[in-house]
Amino acid sequence: MASLREIRRKIKSVKSTEQITKAMKMVAAARMRRAQSSIVSSRPFAVKMEGMVRALRTLESAGGMPAHPFFAARQGPDILLLVTADKGLCGAFNSNLLRAALDWLKAAHGRKTCVAIVGRKGRDFVQRIKAQYNVEILIEVAGIFPKVSFTHAELIGSALIEAYEKQGAGSVTVLYNEFKSVASQNLVKTTLLPIAQPIGAGDTLSEECGFEPDRGVLLARLLPRHIKAQIYRILLESQAAELAARMNAMDAASSNAQELRAELNLNANRQRQAMITKEIAELVSGAEALAA
Repeated sequence: MASLREIRRKIKSVKSTEQITKAMKMVAAARMRRAQSSIVSSRPFAVKMEGMVRALRTLESAGGMPAHPFFAARQGPDILLLVTADKGLCGAFNSNLLRAALDWLKAAHGRKTCVAIVGRKGRDFVQRIKAQYNVEILIEVAGIFPKVSFTHAELIGSALIEAYEKQGAGSVTVLYNEFKSVASQNLVKTTLLPIAQPIGAGDTLSEECGFEPDRGVLLARLLPRHIKAQIYRILLESQAAELAARMNAMDAASSNAQELRAELNLNANRQRQAMITKEIAELVSGAEALAA
């Protein structure tokens, strides 16, 4: 049985841990509110641009024009854009992503694949398994959270576009955590390139639409911007999801530390009471021996 001194030392250690986790929860909550505001501001633009680009793809296909490279399916090494966190202590945020990335690499059946990595956790993971799964690292970006800017999206987008256009990549798949609410994040696997056909009837344009200077120039300017805007939105989604996951993880850790401290206090009180009872019993026994 642990001594009273050891129990008190454990109580002090648990209390220090509880203070740290509470502080981390408060910091994550403050940062998450700012990240959530950024998502609310960026989502409408990204969603509207995505709808316009898909409508342009439908219009181009209907007109019998040669498909833009961003619209055409083709053969070539696949690219995975893996967006993880730079740090841990955020529950299953990173482990779910890395498990999905491993499944994606296994599905390649040994074919050469390229990976663009965002976040230190993803970088360390890919470095460990790249030789086993024939992986080539296209670009590594780490240390950008929680201060994501459009410059980061431009850097990643330029590398992906160059690999797709000039190096003959077949497709670009994105794995990231989407921010749904403070309590939940959704693991998303989506195809960034080639751009998919619209599913609903909302993403349509009339064939009578006019383009200035012409449709080809518009697509050449719009599509790279669209890819970078989508990547920027993905980075913001991942940033907010990570902060929400960390806030929830630190809240749970604080609750666990509080329960453990209460249990240790109870054990300490019992230990102290047992010592007092033992001392009283020894005094009574001694008094009775002297009286006899």
